[in-house]
Amino acid sequence: MNTIFEQFTSTNQANLQALQGLSTKAYAGVEKMVELNMASSKAILGESFSHAQAVMAVKDAKELIALQTGMLKPMAEKTAAYFQHVQNIATTAGADFTKTVEAKTAEAQKAFGGAVDKLAKSAPAGTESAVAAFKSALSAGQNAVETAQTSAKKAMEVAQTNFNTAATQAVDAVKKATNAA
Repeated sequence: MNTIFEQFTSTNQANLQALQGLSTKAYAGVEKMVELNMASSKAILGESFSHAQAVMAVKDAKELIALQTGMLKPMAEKTAAYFQHVQNIATTAGADFTKTVEAKTAEAQKAFGGAVDKLAKSAPAGTESAVAAFKSALSAGQNAVETAQTSAKKAMEVAQTNFNTAATQAVDAVKKATNAA
């Protein structure tokens, strides 16, 4: 790999393979969502017909209210479980994606830094200050990317915690409401 063309070709091939891997992972996440939604739809359909039959068999208003109230708690629990599954799928897919992107970014930064070093060695005399300024700008850009990645990770962790807290509070509120009724 002595020529820039060979390096460019090699880098593009590696990037294409990385893109294929990311696409495969993204598709797997979509597949999991489809499976979850199909299973949920099937369960909801069956439960809806069962509930409709139970409503048809009701003899008075008190029995109807008890039937409807009794349905709230399981529905809330199933809804919370569904959203936890969705969040788990999204979190896993996001973590895989982030891990791959970070690895490829580090490889690209290293390769680009190596290319800059090679170019700097063959730069004409008297351009040392321009090369140093370019290297400094490159380093600052890489630091900015790393800072953005760290901030995004922290934001995802906070969002994950907030979602878990909200889901738990929602389930608890429905349990309290159903127990009070």
